[in-house]
Amino acid sequence: MSLDSVELTASQFKKICAIVYRFSGIRLSNGKEALVKSRLMKRLRALNIETIEAYIKYLKSKKGTIELGYMIDAMTTNKTNFFRESAHFKFLTDKILPHLNDRKLRFWSAACSTGEEPYSLAMLLNDKIRGIEKKDVKILATDISATCLEKARRSVYEKSNMSGIPDQYLRKYFNKAGNNSSAIFQLKDEIVRMVQVSCLNLMKAWPMKSSFNVIFCRNVMIYFDKKTQEKLVNRFWDYIEPGGYLFVGHSEGLSSISHKFSYIQPAVYLKK
Repeated sequence: MSLDSVELTASQFKKICAIVYRFSGIRLSNGKEALVKSRLMKRLRALNIETIEAYIKYLKSKKGTIELGYMIDAMTTNKTNFFRESAHFKFLTDKILPHLNDRKLRFWSAACSTGEEPYSLAMLLNDKIRGIEKKDVKILATDISATCLEKARRSVYEKSNMSGIPDQYLRKYFNKAGNNSSAIFQLKDEIVRMVQVSCLNLMKAWPMKSSFNVIFCRNVMIYFDKKTQEKLVNRFWDYIEPGGYLFVGHSEGLSSISHKFSYIQPAVYLKK
């Protein structure tokens, strides 16, 4: 049977979305149905699976966990850049880091995508914290997408990814290869070593044993329903030390989700 003749019914698509939701808490965003269906059919071709029901069965199997990661990639954007939402990094520099010089440094990028966010943190800490090589520093970078994490671990980026990086950081922390039109940039080992990249489903058990000064979870909760958002924010509360901060995306204010954290400025919240 040719996949060109396979029809994806509304019921089948709903089943697939429900499986993804039970696994990850992620719901399909409005207006993305056609795009996700197109990506799904391309995935069936790549796997040489000839029917939708066979694919649904595969998703439910033991091997389906990895495949669910591909479906999550199909349903989410995973588009980011270095020093995204620069106001957050300015707040971190001006208001948070000056008070952490004599403490353990614990940061968590809770949906790190392809690594730009945690590596931005690493560059900033390396530049702003005096004597950082003698500090106890941990930057945890987690994501549910194996594809994104593979790119994060490679820590190699194309020229199109570099627009948000200050020139002095670009010169100091990257090795450039290739000509200007096709250049690639490899992060230096001193930055890569600062970041621990791990696969983590935010809906499953969290294995971390320590608390964090700062958690970044930006542009993630937009994919969750309110019940899941509440669950996630309450769990972040447990993992942030008193006086620590939670950064969310600018479209993800907590006012309708939780009143545990104190509002500081747009998308920045404090645990008192």
